[in-house]
Formats: sequence, structure tokens, C-alpha cells
Amino acid sequence: MTSFDRLAAKPLFLCSFRSFFLATALYGVALLLGWLGFLATGIGLPEVPGGPIVWHAHELMFGFGLAAVAGFVLTAVPEFTATPAFGRRVTLVLLLCWAAARLAFWLSGVLGAGGAVLAALLNSGFMAAIVVLVAPRLWRDPERRHLSFLWGLAAMWLVVGGFHADVLRGLYPMRWVLAGAGVMMVLIVVAMSRVSMRIVNDALDAERLRRAAERGDAVAGERPRLPGEDDDELPAYRARPPRRNLAVFGIAAHTLAEFALPGSPIAGWIALAAAAAVLNLLNDWHVGRALLTRWAFMLYAVYWMMALGYGLIGLSLLGVAVAPSAGLHLLTVGAMGLSIFGVLCIAGRTHSGYELDMRPWVPVAALAIGAAALARAAAGLPGMPVAGLQAASVAAWALGYGLAAVFLGAVFLRPRPDAGTGCEEPMDEAA
Repeated sequence: MTSFDRLAAKPLFLCSFRSFFLATALYGVALLLGWLGFLATGIGLPEVPGGPIVWHAHELMFGFGLAAVAGFVLTAVPEFTATPAFGRRVTLVLLLCWAAARLAFWLSGVLGAGGAVLAALLNSGFMAAIVVLVAPRLWRDPERRHLSFLWGLAAMWLVVGGFHADVLRGLYPMRWVLAGAGVMMVLIVVAMSRVSMRIVNDALDAERLRRAAERGDAVAGERPRLPGEDDDELPAYRARPPRRNLAVFGIAAHTLAEFALPGSPIAGWIALAAAAAVLNLLNDWHVGRALLTRWAFMLYAVYWMMALGYGLIGLSLLGVAVAPSAGLHLLTVGAMGLSIFGVLCIAGRTHSGYELDMRPWVPVAALAIGAAALARAAAGLPGMPVAGLQAASVAAWALGYGLAAVFLGAVFLRPRPDAGTGCEEPMDEAA
């Protein structure tokens, strides 16, 4: 057995999400701490075309964000399409490609033209590999219910390629990072429509059981209603496609408008429309007490961050005294950061053979990430202590993802507790 095979045999590579989710958490902490060090002390960051801001934005979106995307789709697509999981060797090769892409981009400013080409090949190649791996399975699925993932991933591939094309042409590439944020929001909406169906309905079933128990205590001989049975006082949850599609359309329209007409009031009005579409999507979520459970409320907060982010972006483009970065950070630190954390906790544990984690660290970490987003957004408002809020934001983010790295890393680095050998959910209740 080669060294490569011995490494691939480790529990970390049992399923694709394990290594990529751990890389996401660790890189999320390191990336933001490095950025804070630069802001506070001026410590050197990797020299890349466009300077420190481009490095920070690129790595947050295309390093941290795409590591999470890779972990999710490489696990979800086999489940959605009833096909075998991607193998250990595939996972290890992709992880090495992701890491090499990070290093190549860091060195792109030092190595000159050759470094820029290498960074372009590795970063674009990483996204291309993901698309090539999942496209056949999504396309061959008889019902083709999940093709939206394919279109979103293809769009992200285009965005990554566009970024590096601008770099190679000597242009400032930030427009592609902003476009990437829009594509990421679309992917989040699409993924959330799948994840929320289970999470919110599980919370509703628990609430129905609680009410049934109360009725059984109050009315002798009455059969308690079972989960899934009608309850006139408890609305059902459905992730309705028309609302989801309207939100996707609004986000896509703003992304295209901002790309074609940067800083235009037209893009501002469309951003407000996107915010309204996301708020409209939230109407599906108002299911009463069940919404206040930790998992449902965490996902609910993601959409609020998204709606507020587009709202602030719209106001900024229309001339209100709000920095464009305020809304943008609600999208990236808030909606992206919190949704990724939720996926790490939900999919990461259940597909490792564990039940959902009900320990206190989860809400503490989620609140810290939410606070990081709000603090960073507040730094873009007039008269606010920018340096202090930026430091507080980084500290809160590092706390949230540091906790995730510790508690989830312990799960990803060891074998399944239920003797399972794949990526299925818990096989028994002993875990």
C-alpha cells in the first residue's frame, strides 16, 4: 500500500464532506485571524494581484466558501441521485487540489506571470473537477429534480474563471468576487430548500407530539395524534418552489445588474427587490413555536441576514449613507457563514453516524457567527467605531468556527460509532 493509499484510508476520508468540512472550519479561523492581524498591525499578507483586499475577498469566497460547497455537493448529490458515494481517493485528490490552489494564489504575486497562470489553472480546475464529477449523476437522474445545483456550480466555475482571466489581463478582478457572492446566495437558497424540509418538519413533528401528549393528559381515552397528522392549530411547512424561484430570480437579477452597471441606481432598486423576494420566501417559515428550535431558527436567521444584506446594498446604491461593505458582509459573513455552519453541524454529524448535537456549544457558536456579521455590518454605518467593530467581528467569527473545528473535528477524525462504512445517517440509536 502506498503512502497515498494509507492516507486515503484514514477516517477523515471516509466521506467527502469530512475533510472538506474540517478544512472549511480551520481555514475560516485562520483566514479571518490573518486579516485582523493585517488590519491591526499591518503584518504581511500574501502578495496577490489587486492587493490585500482582493486576497481577503477571494479566499473568503473561493477558498473558505468553495471548500464548504465541495463538501456539501459531493455528499448530497450521491444521496439525491441514489448513486454510490465518491471514493476516498477522489476526495483526497480534490482536497490536495484545493490546498494547492490556495498556495498558488498566495504566491501568485511573487511568482509573476507564471504564478498567476498556475493559480488560474488550479482554482478553475478545482471547480471544473466538481462540475465534471456531479454533472453526469444530476443529468441522468430520471426526474432531474436537482439540476439547479448543476447550473449554480457551472455559474461558480464561470465566476472563478472570470476572476483569473481579469488577473491575467491586468484588470482589477473584484467584480467577479461580487458576482461569486451572488452565485453563492443562489446556491444557499437552493440547498436550504432541501435541508429545511427535514429540519423544520422534524421540529413540527416534535411539537405535534408535545401537543398530543398534553391532549392525552387532558382528555382521557383520546388517541394522541401522530407526527404528520393534521393539526388545525399548527401549520404545515413546505418549501414552495414559486417563492424559492422568485428569490433566486431576484438575486440573479441583482448580480447581473451590478456586474453590468456597477454602482448604478438600477442595481440598487433590484437589490431592494431581491430583499423583498427573500422576505417573501420567509412566509413559508412562520410555523409557530417549532420555528424557535435551534436548527430551524438557525436556518431562518440565514434568510434574514440575506434579506437585510440586499436591503443595505440597495440603500447604499441609492445614495443612503451606508457603506456598500455593510450589506455585502451580511451576505458573506452572515448568510454564507451561518448557513455553512448549519450544514457542517447538520449534515456533518448525521452523515458521520451521529444524531444531531444538542450540546450548548452549537447555539453559542451560531450566535457568535451572527454577532460577527452584525458587528461587521455596523462598521459600515456612519459614525461607528470601525476598528473596534472589525476586531469584535473577527473575534466572534473565530470563536464560532473555532468551536466547530474542535467539536466537529473530533467527529470527522474518527470512525463511525455505529459500525457503518459509508455516508448514511445513523444506523441505530446507540450513537
